[in-house]
Amino acid sequence: MSQGRLAIACAQLDGADATESARIDGAIAAINSAVASTRGSESDPTLIVLPELWPVGFFHFDDYAELAQSLSGPVVREMQRAARSAGAWVLGGSFLEKGVRGNHNTAVLIDPDGRVRHTYRKVHLYGLDSAESDLLVPGEQVATAPLPWGRLGIMTCYDLRFPEIARDLVGQGAEMLAVVSAWPIPRIEHWRTLLRARAVENQVWVVACNAAGVDAGVLLGGHSAIIAPDGEVRAEAGTDGTILSANIDVGEVDTVRERLPFLADRRYSVHLSALD
Repeated sequence: MSQGRLAIACAQLDGADATESARIDGAIAAINSAVASTRGSESDPTLIVLPELWPVGFFHFDDYAELAQSLSGPVVREMQRAARSAGAWVLGGSFLEKGVRGNHNTAVLIDPDGRVRHTYRKVHLYGLDSAESDLLVPGEQVATAPLPWGRLGIMTCYDLRFPEIARDLVGQGAEMLAVVSAWPIPRIEHWRTLLRARAVENQVWVVACNAAGVDAGVLLGGHSAIIAPDGEVRAEAGTDGTILSANIDVGEVDTVRERLPFLADRRYSVHLSALD
């Protein structure tokens, strides 16, 4: 096994309305299933990715204030326990983090020893047909996290519509972009198109885990995907709850960039309005 090879699994959880404890039980079961689906492959160890706000359901806005909790609360504790038990890296989707100046939509990356290694507070909060932007406080920073196979950048759902955040993460050395989401079905073709665009324009792996099922009456779109740095879709789910997995080689990033080195030709110092 080369240093850059790993097995990735997206746990496309069904967003059916349920209590937090039932959702946690379902997430742990999905993590165990994801590990089982990848163990024994030539690309062990494993990175497992969960969707956005699975502990409460993105569209359960009336529950946001009550269910927000700290990084030491039950959701993160259970994800830490699950990561240790699985011996895998777990990007535990995102949860509602209780903050000093307001609550955040926060993604948490946990290592196989159960340690929180990285957090990302969603920068772009959604307001159309959503109360997220009214109820939560946006994050102010994006940064990459070092994994054994390369650097990982994290984005959350609506962030996907803003190419600057992906390019910023790539500028910080990201070779993989993980997108955790609760993207609804009516705009699912936007989701599929934007995922490939982020991969192609940045020449990175894109690992995107969306939720499925019905969440507070909203039909979620599924179609989690694992996309190569040249834009090839290596694996894609349907619309039902499932485990999507694939073996990847992070070293393909270098191969693609050497074959078509357009990132080296960026000219950010040129003011685009001067070209009008």
